[in-house]
Amino acid sequence: MNKWHKIIEILLFVANKPLSVKKLAEITEKSTEEIKQLIERLQDEYRLDNRPFFIQEVSGGFSIATKPEYSQWVKKLFHSERKHALSKASIETLAIIAYNQPITRLEIEKIRGVDCSTVLLNLLKNSLIKIKGRKKAPGNPFQYRVTEKFLLRFGLRDMTDLPPLEELEIQNEKNEIT
Repeated sequence: MNKWHKIIEILLFVANKPLSVKKLAEITEKSTEEIKQLIERLQDEYRLDNRPFFIQEVSGGFSIATKPEYSQWVKKLFHSERKHALSKASIETLAIIAYNQPITRLEIEKIRGVDCSTVLLNLLKNSLIKIKGRKKAPGNPFQYRVTEKFLLRFGLRDMTDLPPLEELEIQNEKNEIT
């Protein structure tokens, strides 16, 4: 492992959020192409050495993550700092926002058929959604969109990682039949 591999590795290790190739290039004064090659080589080394962690691409950047088979030990260290379970209403609301963003509370409620004020407040409090701005409509309602924390929570690199809506509808129909 050369000096630049070690520099990229330590930056990913100490960062509290994924670092983009662009950010790593700015810090190291290397080209984005060089950064991509360094990350690829690091990923290969981690695989070959069978390390308990790996470099994952998530939320538009890269971070070092624990392999699932070792996560139980990390959880014990941190006294099972669990993700708070999301309610069915929260998951439904998140899905509506993710696929229709930016979207207003009224538009969400029209799709869900029920009031979602409390759900939106909880999602905002947990930083899974944010206010994008205001819609140019009567009352200038807030528009919501998902956050980077949403991408991290669901292991998505970006919004294009979401399955096509049609695929979800087909899966839902199969679940209703069985």
